[in-house]
Amino acid sequence: MSLIALNKIEKSYQTGPTRTWVLRQIDLAVEQGDFVTLMGPSGAGKTTLLSILGMLDGEFSGDYWFAGEPVHELKPRARQELHKKHIGFVFQHYHLLDDLTVYENLELPLSYRDVPRKERQGKVAEALDRFGIVAKKDLYPNQLSGGQQQLVAVARAVIAEPRMILADEPTGSLHSSQGTMIMELLARLNQEGVTIVQVTHDDRVAGYGRRTILLKDGWIVDSL
Repeated sequence: MSLIALNKIEKSYQTGPTRTWVLRQIDLAVEQGDFVTLMGPSGAGKTTLLSILGMLDGEFSGDYWFAGEPVHELKPRARQELHKKHIGFVFQHYHLLDDLTVYENLELPLSYRDVPRKERQGKVAEALDRFGIVAKKDLYPNQLSGGQQQLVAVARAVIAEPRMILADEPTGSLHSSQGTMIMELLARLNQEGVTIVQVTHDDRVAGYGRRTILLKDGWIVDSL
């Protein structure tokens, strides 16, 4: 069974008499341990598709199965619980909380999952060590470089051991050397069995994936 199975996923907006289509007839299977890149011009529907995969957007038609769960049938609260349990996000602009330290930013997703305090402390300490940011644990995001902030963002995404990471332009705000560091990190996580779906405009970044899905005007037009 695929980790993700999409069947005829569609999304549109109604503005007066006009219906604007964002996604059309999307069929897609993602296996556990896959590394998939979504590419296409602006307005192709990439970020919308990523939001649906991440269960942030439940307003769509069609069938979405995640690890055997019918996401398309779930109520918002159940969908949110499934998202919290299995999915980590990495965004272009980091989305760290400015008033929390690195340590506190890493601890937050664990507290959402009701992980006991002592276990949280152990997991945060392990993540700080694994990602080489022990010395940054008491700093705030505005005291870090862009690359360091994205490193913390990746650590936060994986600290609760999700089955899938969704990355939206993960290197878009970084210098090339910082971007390479982040992509090599994601590639290592994928080798450890984490499923990754990323959106990018960068062919070099796409090269880290195992296959590329091309979208245009809401349609899948090719799979490489």
